[in-house]
Amino acid sequence: MDTTLKDPLVGQLLDGRYRVEGRIAVGGMATVYRAVDTRLDRVLALKVMHPELAADATFVERFIREAKSVARLAHPNVVGVFDQGAEGAYVYLAMEYVEGCTLRDVLRERGALPPRAALDILEPVLAALGAAHRAGFVHRDMKPENVLIGDDGRVKVADFGLVRAVDSVTNTSGTVLGTVSYLAPEQIEYGTADTRADVYACGVVLYEMLTGGKPHGGDTPAQVLYRHLNEDVPAPSAAFPGLAVELDELVASATARNPEVRPHDAVALLAQARAARAAIGEAQLDAVPPHALPAGHPQDADVRPAPQEDERTDVLPRAVPREEPGVRHTARLTVPPAAAAPPRPPRRVLPGFGALAHRRGVLALVIAVVAVLGIGTGVWYINSGQFTRVPALIGKTETDARGRLDAAGLEVRTVRQEFSESVPRGSVINSDPGTNERIRGNGSVTLIVSRGPRIVTVPDVSGSPLADARRELRKAGLAPGVVTREFDETVQQGSVIRTDPESGSSRSPDSAVALVVSRGAPVEVPDVTGEPAEAATEELEGAGLKVVIAEARVHSAGEAGTVARQSAAEGTRLAGGDTITLTLSKGPRLVAVPDVVGDSVDDATAALEDAGFTVKVEKKFPFLGDTVEGQSVTGGDQAPEGSEIVIKIKGL
Repeated sequence: MDTTLKDPLVGQLLDGRYRVEGRIAVGGMATVYRAVDTRLDRVLALKVMHPELAADATFVERFIREAKSVARLAHPNVVGVFDQGAEGAYVYLAMEYVEGCTLRDVLRERGALPPRAALDILEPVLAALGAAHRAGFVHRDMKPENVLIGDDGRVKVADFGLVRAVDSVTNTSGTVLGTVSYLAPEQIEYGTADTRADVYACGVVLYEMLTGGKPHGGDTPAQVLYRHLNEDVPAPSAAFPGLAVELDELVASATARNPEVRPHDAVALLAQARAARAAIGEAQLDAVPPHALPAGHPQDADVRPAPQEDERTDVLPRAVPREEPGVRHTARLTVPPAAAAPPRPPRRVLPGFGALAHRRGVLALVIAVVAVLGIGTGVWYINSGQFTRVPALIGKTETDARGRLDAAGLEVRTVRQEFSESVPRGSVINSDPGTNERIRGNGSVTLIVSRGPRIVTVPDVSGSPLADARRELRKAGLAPGVVTREFDETVQQGSVIRTDPESGSSRSPDSAVALVVSRGAPVEVPDVTGEPAEAATEELEGAGLKVVIAEARVHSAGEAGTVARQSAAEGTRLAGGDTITLTLSKGPRLVAVPDVVGDSVDDATAALEDAGFTVKVEKKFPFLGDTVEGQSVTGGDQAPEGSEIVIKIKGL
């Protein structure tokens, strides 16, 4: 039944900018709408948080912070985030609108995919995740519903950052957020995840693309979770005879139950996927899986397995044991091999937004899991989901330590610095609470970070390039100070001549050290004015200088195209590689010649020189007179500025 008309946001202008045109999908955390940005006149997807979540100030703060970070990913295989805002009870993300379908839609319609097609989808997914992993993000909910395939064939990953933000909130209530079929064992057992959990989920997705089915089935979520914890993902070749062994190995590597033996992030798995593709023959890449269906083929239970139902992000409850005073607990989960519970009905994912096409019924799931807890044939052993363990942080850099705490759903309360003779500067000496101590899932940890020893020695960085010298000073616990430069014929240009204080001196940490850097051997600038541009450039470059020709030209006495001015005068000392700007002449300016006939020699000379000319006097018999009776250029005519005018004296 279409409930779009009942949605109060449809038809509204959100935040004075986004006109909501229709609802696309509803999920457990948010609703997605098709909207138009009225400022830029473009269609986009508007993801609006459910009001009950938006009412939680902690969630909103974390959501906004994560949204801003995810928006900086700017990867072609990541659904772009354009804007974030809030109006009243509505907290929203404005995102790229993708016309197309989800990978779940493709698997439902086609069944298993040929290996080439599976790898064509997997590789851009891993490229997107790899960019996120290297930027410090963990997706935590990878599944076919979150893989969008555009009508133009582009593959994009949706819901970056949202799961991470929500997870930090839901852990406070003793729950684990995730999609049962794609949870890594450590997510199930401890409720925390790092980049290797995304790798595991991608391995499950690859298995599903190659075989048309999930590796671990079950009548209840409990059975699926149990199998993820206790059984390896089977080789896809068991369901797809003749499948290349490289693909079996790729799935096995990605889905290893021990996270320590998995590829450490999506970048590493992408490298393995490309190596596997290169090792597989063309015929095997294009092999048709036994459960593949041609486009448009009617779904028939006798031809292919039953269509896979959509997978949603579920909130899985954990029982909370009685807490003893002074004891912190961490979550540990052991699932029975079987439990009777009715299967969940399937629900169609709307094309293009599978990440949010979550089925309703979280309450039903909670009831089913609680029922399992009471069945005598198996026991759930659960320490409180409200607690987790502080990961190992000692010896890690502050950045790495923050990343590990974030992956565990913990915050950094504060950072305290202390001197240490044994722990390198910038690395963690200790934490409070300490390693493996139990702490509430939303708790915070104080990091004690090393400042290095109380007294440090200035290292000898003479002869080192400036960047390396600065790095060495910081490594020693000192601060690179003011840089001055001077000529030195023995030290390479750009390298350090000496420091102040000198190497070997003792200083307290963070003291500034000034650096004197070599300009190399000096170069004396030659005079190239009046020379043609090409010749002047050759001469200056031969001296080790760089030459730039100014765009504007000026009038000068020199011919057009010759050098009229140079930015550094003759004899100036420059460093090799310094730049000189040459200004070229566009020839002399034409100036009207004054009429000086009849003037005295002195007056005529002054008038001509004031006009910009040089004067030559022809006067053989000075005693016969001092009056100009002729000039080489007739008065009123034009002559080049700076040229010579000859005047003749009467009586010659």
